[in-house]
Amino acid sequence: MENKRSDEVETLKTKFFSVWYNVKYSWALKSKTPFSRNSPVFLLGKCYHFKAADDDSVAEACCEASDEDSVMGNTEAFRNDFASRVWLTYREKIPPLPSSTLTSDCGWGCMLRAGQMMLAQALILHFLGRDWIWSEAMSLQPLDTETWTTTAARRLVASLQSSPRSSDEGSQPTHQAQARGSAEEADAHLKEMYHRTLVSWFGDSPSAQLGLHSLVRMGLTMGKQAGDYYGPAVVAYILRKAVEEAMDPGLAGITTYVSQDCTVYSADVIDSHRAPRAGQASAERSDAPPSPQSDQPVSASSLSDSRAVVILVPVRLGMEKTNPDYFNFAKRMLSLEYCIGIIGGNLKQACYFVGFQDDSLIYMDPHYCQSFVDVSTSDFPLQSYHCPSPKKMPFSKMDPSCTIGFYSRSANDYERISQELSKVLQPSAREKYPVFTFMQGHGRDYDLSAGLTSEKREWSFIRDPRRTVTTTGDFVLL
Repeated sequence: MENKRSDEVETLKTKFFSVWYNVKYSWALKSKTPFSRNSPVFLLGKCYHFKAADDDSVAEACCEASDEDSVMGNTEAFRNDFASRVWLTYREKIPPLPSSTLTSDCGWGCMLRAGQMMLAQALILHFLGRDWIWSEAMSLQPLDTETWTTTAARRLVASLQSSPRSSDEGSQPTHQAQARGSAEEADAHLKEMYHRTLVSWFGDSPSAQLGLHSLVRMGLTMGKQAGDYYGPAVVAYILRKAVEEAMDPGLAGITTYVSQDCTVYSADVIDSHRAPRAGQASAERSDAPPSPQSDQPVSASSLSDSRAVVILVPVRLGMEKTNPDYFNFAKRMLSLEYCIGIIGGNLKQACYFVGFQDDSLIYMDPHYCQSFVDVSTSDFPLQSYHCPSPKKMPFSKMDPSCTIGFYSRSANDYERISQELSKVLQPSAREKYPVFTFMQGHGRDYDLSAGLTSEKREWSFIRDPRRTVTTTGDFVLL
């Protein structure tokens, strides 16, 4: 009887918090984000310039401004690029999460969502290349008026499909032009197929390979429950475990490495590039999506002896607050095309940092409640997985504990990346120590135990459930 009563109370609490979080995160109006016309904007390694149409003294313009004449330069290119990144947010009315009655991650799942977005960027680089732009990026509507829901997204899809399209038949009568058009259409169709498959891996269902249910299930083995706060270091290990255990053949050609104590051991990364994943099919399988070299897809067989590696580095950029000496370091990281961003946040508000302008970070915000989308259908709406509205945060508000991600396509690629980063990581006169380092050899070649078992050492940052006093947003390596 007591157990039944306890379950009923838990169910009522779940429903109450679901309603509260739905109101809190669904109805807040999103203000437009100001960008300077005079300073470059960096987005995951690409640089954009917004130039004023005249020489007046107006210093700021909105990236979403309806008056396109107010901002010149490649503003549209930036908007397309940003809107093409995969955006993963709170969802409601999802199937119950493992070992829980929760049907939403509102209020607690933001760091898991940020981690998903960073991993999604790695998969975009892997399958589509950095120059890929979603064809419907510019059709996204601002978030000022209504919450994206499945119904709203489908309405937009229907309106786009029903809109008349101009026909170019007859404008290029030669067979060569027709062949070129057919090849371009086939390439666009193939990339859209990769795009849709990639998004489906992050769906909110128990079967989704990299979805919230999978991440929560991985977290259970590390002492984390659905409804707990997850720090960026914990999420790094959860992502690694999720990728390792993913059985979809499309994910056979990629794996994940997490640094130990702010040290990347080169031999371990190279082994990850070359060794087949335990229990996973080979990347040679004909049904596995091919990975591109540069920005062009290639056959999977050419990568049969190598896997791409997502390198995740949990770091700390200060004590209670981010040390201003590390602002330039964060900028240097986000200026690299093989950097897949930074997950961190402000207090318990996690977000995904993708770029910067001057002394402000540009980020994607998961704190927006959207309705469940069934990604198992062949034509599920994609609009709610892309954000039209970039947001900015001063570097000074960034929590010091974060995880930086990098994408390395091959062992040769890693050699180049490690050499470049080793130069970038050289501390300046103001920085006493590098944020993280590269070491030759394997981690096992060094005495990392210090009297502890490797398992306890590896998970030493997990929050003790008996501890009632939390540190800065539980983003801290203890």
